[in-house]
Amino acid sequence: MAGTSSPEAVKKLLENMQGDLRGLSLECRKKFPPVKEAAESGIIKVKTIAARNTDILAALKENSSEVVQPFLMGCGTKEPKITQLCLAAIQRLMSHEVVSEAAAGNIINMLWQLMENSLEELKLLQTVLVLLTTNTVVHDEALSKAIVLCFRLHFTKDNITNNTAAATVRQVVTVVFERVVAEDERYKDAVDQPAAVQGNSNRRSVSTLKPCAKDAYMLFQDLCQLVNADAPYWLVGMTEMTRTFGLELLESVLNDFPQVFLQHQEFSFLLKERVCPLVIKLFSPNIKFRQGSTTSSSPAPVEKPYFPICMRLLRVVSVLIKQFYSLLVTECEIFLSLLVKFLDADKPQWLRAVAVESIHRLCVQPQLLRSFCQSYDMKQHSTKVFRDIVNALGSFIQSLFLVPSTGNTSATPNQTGSNASGNTGSAQTNPGVLGMGGGATVLPAFEYRGTWIPILNVTVQGSAKATYLEMLDKVEPPTIPEGYAMSVAFHCLLDLVRGITTMIEGELGEAETVIQATTEAASLPAQSSEQDLQSVSDQSEKELVSRAVWEEMVNACWCGLLAALSLLLDASTDEAATENILKAELTMAALCGRLGLVTSRDAFITAICKGSLPPHYALTVLNSTTAALSSKSYSIQGQNVQMISPSSESHQQVVAVGQPLALQPQGTVMLTSKNIQCMRTLLNLAHFHGAVLGTSWQLVLATLQHLVWILGLKPSVGGALKPGRAVEGPSTVLTTAVMTDLPSISSMISKLFENSQYLDDVSLHHLINALCSLSLEAMDMAYGNNKEPSLFAVAKLLETGLVNMRRIEILWRPLTGHLLEQVCQHPNSRMREWGAEALTSLIKAGLTFRHDPPLSQNQRLQLLLLNPLKELSNISHPDIRIKQLECVLQILQSQGDSLGPGWPLVLGVMGAIQSDQGESLIRTAFQCLQLVVTDFLPTMPCTCLQIVVEVAGSFGLHNQELNISLTSIGLLWNISDYFFQRGEIIEKELNKEEAVLQKQAEEKGVLLNRPFHPASPFDCLWLCLYAKLGELCVDPRPAVRKSAGQTLFSTIGAHGTLLQHSTWHTVIWKVLFHLLDRVRESSTTADKEKIESGGGNILIHHSRDTAEKQWAETWVLTLAGVARIFNTRRYLLQPLGDFSQAWDVLLDHIQSAALSKNNEVSLAALKSFQEILQIVSPVRDSEKPETPPAINVSVPLVVGTTTATSLGRSFMRTDSIGERIGRYNGSEPPVITDEIEDLNLWWAAWNSWYRIGSESTRPPITCDKLTFIPSQPFLTALIQIFPALYQHIKTGFSMDDLQKLGVILHGAVSVPISSDASPFILPSYTEAVLTSLQEAVLTALDVLQKAICVGSEGMQIMYPAIFDQLLAFVEFSCKPPQYGQLETKHIANAKYNQAEWVALNYVPFAERSLEVVVDLYQKTACHKAVVTEKVLQNIIKTLRIPLSLKYSCPSESTWKLAVSSLLKVLSIGLPVARQHASSGKFDSMWPELANTFEDFLFTKSTPPDNLSIQEFQKNESIDVEVVQLISTEILPYANFIPKEFVGQIMTMLNKGSIHSQSSSFTEAEIDIRMREEFSKVCFETLLQFSFSNKVTTPQEGYISRMALSVLLKRSQDVLHRYIEDERLSGKCPLPRQQVTEIIFVLKAVSTLIDSLKKTQPENVDSSTWAQVIALYPTLVECITCSSSEVCSALKEALVPFKDFMHPPAAKALPRKIPVL
Repeated sequence: MAGTSSPEAVKKLLENMQGDLRGLSLECRKKFPPVKEAAESGIIKVKTIAARNTDILAALKENSSEVVQPFLMGCGTKEPKITQLCLAAIQRLMSHEVVSEAAAGNIINMLWQLMENSLEELKLLQTVLVLLTTNTVVHDEALSKAIVLCFRLHFTKDNITNNTAAATVRQVVTVVFERVVAEDERYKDAVDQPAAVQGNSNRRSVSTLKPCAKDAYMLFQDLCQLVNADAPYWLVGMTEMTRTFGLELLESVLNDFPQVFLQHQEFSFLLKERVCPLVIKLFSPNIKFRQGSTTSSSPAPVEKPYFPICMRLLRVVSVLIKQFYSLLVTECEIFLSLLVKFLDADKPQWLRAVAVESIHRLCVQPQLLRSFCQSYDMKQHSTKVFRDIVNALGSFIQSLFLVPSTGNTSATPNQTGSNASGNTGSAQTNPGVLGMGGGATVLPAFEYRGTWIPILNVTVQGSAKATYLEMLDKVEPPTIPEGYAMSVAFHCLLDLVRGITTMIEGELGEAETVIQATTEAASLPAQSSEQDLQSVSDQSEKELVSRAVWEEMVNACWCGLLAALSLLLDASTDEAATENILKAELTMAALCGRLGLVTSRDAFITAICKGSLPPHYALTVLNSTTAALSSKSYSIQGQNVQMISPSSESHQQVVAVGQPLALQPQGTVMLTSKNIQCMRTLLNLAHFHGAVLGTSWQLVLATLQHLVWILGLKPSVGGALKPGRAVEGPSTVLTTAVMTDLPSISSMISKLFENSQYLDDVSLHHLINALCSLSLEAMDMAYGNNKEPSLFAVAKLLETGLVNMRRIEILWRPLTGHLLEQVCQHPNSRMREWGAEALTSLIKAGLTFRHDPPLSQNQRLQLLLLNPLKELSNISHPDIRIKQLECVLQILQSQGDSLGPGWPLVLGVMGAIQSDQGESLIRTAFQCLQLVVTDFLPTMPCTCLQIVVEVAGSFGLHNQELNISLTSIGLLWNISDYFFQRGEIIEKELNKEEAVLQKQAEEKGVLLNRPFHPASPFDCLWLCLYAKLGELCVDPRPAVRKSAGQTLFSTIGAHGTLLQHSTWHTVIWKVLFHLLDRVRESSTTADKEKIESGGGNILIHHSRDTAEKQWAETWVLTLAGVARIFNTRRYLLQPLGDFSQAWDVLLDHIQSAALSKNNEVSLAALKSFQEILQIVSPVRDSEKPETPPAINVSVPLVVGTTTATSLGRSFMRTDSIGERIGRYNGSEPPVITDEIEDLNLWWAAWNSWYRIGSESTRPPITCDKLTFIPSQPFLTALIQIFPALYQHIKTGFSMDDLQKLGVILHGAVSVPISSDASPFILPSYTEAVLTSLQEAVLTALDVLQKAICVGSEGMQIMYPAIFDQLLAFVEFSCKPPQYGQLETKHIANAKYNQAEWVALNYVPFAERSLEVVVDLYQKTACHKAVVTEKVLQNIIKTLRIPLSLKYSCPSESTWKLAVSSLLKVLSIGLPVARQHASSGKFDSMWPELANTFEDFLFTKSTPPDNLSIQEFQKNESIDVEVVQLISTEILPYANFIPKEFVGQIMTMLNKGSIHSQSSSFTEAEIDIRMREEFSKVCFETLLQFSFSNKVTTPQEGYISRMALSVLLKRSQDVLHRYIEDERLSGKCPLPRQQVTEIIFVLKAVSTLIDSLKKTQPENVDSSTWAQVIALYPTLVECITCSSSEVCSALKEALVPFKDFMHPPAAKALPRKIPVL
């Protein structure tokens, strides 16, 4: 504009105008003078205007009518040249806008005339255009006239003019509407008048419109009239009009100027009242027409659809819907319904194609679709338009597959032509396809059940570029290439999905961010004003409304979409198309998920899943979902749209063959590349939209599981999948394409689960639940067969758990619960193994993960993590337990230091192993325990130490592996050592813990409940340890018992000092005595059956070859241990209140052990008895008494208690350790301290001793092979106890007690020994050695005797009893004691290998006893008691037995000793007896003594044959000694001795002096030969006694005389007999015996005579002499004997007679014989 108003431009205009006028005047000079004149006056006018006005242009405009006039006149000439010049000039004026309204009207009228004359038509059009576009002066009629002019020119015969006119009309119409827009713009700032009240008809008067708007209104109204074939109101002068052109104009106006219609109610009214009815009316032929229906069937002929109009109508409809939908809701509903109908299969192909294009235009406008949904689908009684559109597309696509595209007469004459055109069309649209692969044409296409439809490249994604809607020049319907409609419909679906999802997700995102922002704002307290809160509630309301729309949209479209997409997916043979379909399904699934529409989400996911699997694959999850879906059939205009099941024909390349995952796999299944493509989509879906999958995880994972199985992927460490071999059946066959893909598929699957860390908690739970139910299915399948199970779910549970460690708490329970309760208990070992692997990996990972806060501060989490490990203990499968224990071992190795409160659980796992669970399991568990004990005791809470003890103990009790049991006992020892070393620390910690527990218990009002409660916690720990060892001490296996026992007692010995004093009470009663009871019970009931071997090839020693013998060892060990504790810790035990009861119980145990029928036990019991009595028996070096524990511990001995007050007591008992050490280390025997001065204790011990002794030595009533007879060592030990015991009870030791003792001693000595033991115990028979038992018995008596000796007077009455006892023993020399009914053999006859009992050689014992008797008697002969109780008589009585036996004694030494003892005793006793002669206390002794002498000197036993002369002489000399004793000790004191006794002695001497002849010749000979000396002594004694001067009593004299006469008489007889025999024998010599006898008699006679001579005469009776002399004749008679010996003896006998030879005196005979 500025260009035309510049001075230069104005100047140029003026010059041009003047030039034009001049030219005009020249042209018209001749023919048209008026024109010429007008031109010239015009020049002047112009010049005048230029000269007078400053604003030349305004002045020109003002006078434009005049200025233009000459040109108008020029045009009127109708001369072409002039007309052209004038039109050019007029155009110039117009372009400078110097034409007024009036002038313009004139110009238009002039143009109309030219038009009517058909002059300069193109120039006319140009001028009109310039006039209308350069300014707005043309209005109303002028304008309408100008427009009509253009229309008229459009319908000329000239093609160029027609086209130009059409273009001009379009432009002019546009200009008219542009003016309205400009006008509105101008007036927009002015205040709008209030809207006029609408009339009833909703028609507003046009008068209210502004000028430009009014023109536009009139124009538009007339266009509608014209299209409707009605007369125009405003465009007066129209002669002709086409509907197609009118429709095009309407479309362009509606499309270009929607705001005019929306802003002006008048225009809106036009739309509603005129345009829409028009469109509907014009559509009617298309609606009514049915392709293929014959005309005859309808009453009136149906008008055929006309392509140009139909297509233009659809364009108009598209614009109406797009631009004015909000105004024309109802009308649009009709249009849309029509569109949907046009897709019907019975409509012409071109109509369907154009309709699809129109729908495509709608589909790319999601906001519009949203509006449809809001306006129709969401209204109650409205058509569900949006749903119908989608469903129509679906059924359209289906119809293309199901109905072959024939029968369309307008399309092609035949099918082949159609195919050809389709091919060429597609080749042109997609030129890159042909010629691939050496001329083979591979076209992208859909193929379904034999129908093949190519995919054409029709449009760019997201834009609806129509082909047939743009064919405005075509009159005939075009040929639609095959596949075109399908391709457009396909794109419709894709764009629909893309549009909807993009829109809704965008809005969702905004809504979420807004809500987040508002909630954040609201959460700031300072700013939460009411207004903000209001906005939040508004926002949420808006959100609710929007959500409702979104949900409705999805609900409306998903079924149709799914049906169509599933079909296309199945039919697609093109990878790109497949990809697009899958993408659409994926985005829809994700959207549904986001909106929480479960059914639709699951349906889309199912579709993808089904696509991933081979056709007809039996997968329950999917089939059930599909069944649910297909039961809903969607009715689309009376047509049922079913979910079409996939066709079984695959046009895809097979890329993998594998086995289906089924219970009974039938053959193999094939995977195509499309399956793999679907699988990738599925993975992407899960990968990117996992958060919205919810319960569909089930579908997704089930499908993946099956695919993974078919592809042969197997889980590896950590749960990732790796290609593995197919386990059974035909191997999986994979093409290289898939092989290269497998790693990426595997990693995608892994990534999918890795991404679970970004899911929210709820989604994560859905994922886990899905995996768990998958796993359950896999487990069901794996039941009852040993097939390889599918481990996909378990592996992925593991993977999910591992990546979600940071929030493991929320998924731990469902995760581990499933693994524990289901997988790990499954009968299929592979399944179990993986379950355990997964669980243990999770636990290990959970413990090593760096949690926040760390586990050390989050005990609850740590226990949560460890709990499943403990729960595994409830599963009995060994493979699971092995995994569990390996896990524990690894946890210990990596996390052992930081387990803290988790220790009880970990220890619980080890402790849960049962004996029956197999060696390897126990071994692994034990390995863990060893690790704990060696490395982790210091790091665990002290409260767990008790558990460690219990677990270690439980391993001791396992009977699978002896070594483990033994090692576990070793561990208990190590644990005790640890307690000892760290006692203070442990005690502090336990006390602290105890205080807490105590407090809690008080708060709850309950008592604190723990074992051994009253004891302190630290002591309880010890007690638990002791109790555990105690249990092991009664284990069925001897080795364990032995080891446990040793450990228990060593522990109590070494560490017992740490216990509080009061705790000892528990140790004694609950631990030690309890143990003793159990051992005693087991021992007494043990089996006596022989055990052949100790397992394997181990031989068992005969001393342990029965259970009873093995238990005996245990009993021994236990009793010894307890006794040792009583001994070494007596200073601790005695102050306890119930020591005496404990003492009694212990004695009871000792007693029952001592009386058990087992030598080993009984002997050991006595050793223990000795120990508790503190009798330290002499020991070898190797058995030195154990040093008391105090010495083992390097604690300096402190005087006073240690300063450990913080712990409430000292750890070291210092009371008497010093002196105890001194006592133990000193070389002198231990001094019995006054520690057990309590007499009751000693008497209890005595009673026990007595009971043991009396029971064990009492002979059995019946005797058989199995009779138990106590052993010698036992008896020896028993008796050896007495002396020490006696020291303590001697003060109260009564006669009764002595008698009891006597019974036991006698019994003990009487016990025989078994033949197999005799060689070790018995000395050889000839050695006179005592057994140790006999020694002990004598020692006991010795002790007593010594005690009595120094004791009070009262005690001395015990002497006789002791003598009795000893004398009883003396009798054994000749009469061994009988032990009940038991037959004993003499030792010489016993066979060692037979179970016989052998009597001991009692001789040495009896002899020693005799010596003791003599010894004792020597000391005590004068004691009152000894005298009173006739001890001497008893001694004599006892000695009489061996003396009378003499040679018949078992041992020769016996009688010799008896003689010598008798002599010694008599030498002491006879004086005492004489002393007490008057009291009569010895009266009964004398006859006994006489008998004894008699029995001994004239024994009935014969000496053995082999006795030598020397021996005999020795023996004779003993006899002589006896006679000498009689002559010195008895006969001289005859007056104090009873005369009967003396008489007996005399008779005996007489008997001894001359031996009568024995019956046997040889015996007599030996006898006589051997006893000469004896006879002589007897004789001499007799004589000496007879004639001794000391004889005082007449009585005695009588005895001597008597004796002499007897003697002489016997001599006389012997001599007579000899003479007789000699005479009779003749030449035969007489027997040697008789000869000896006669010699002896002769010698006796000579001796007698000698004796008589020596005797005082008054002592010899005269008759005696007479008898002597009477012998002489007889002697003389013997002279004739032949024996020289007799002769010499006779000579000696006769010689003394010479003293009788003296002259006889008269009457001298009566006188006494004179002294010779």
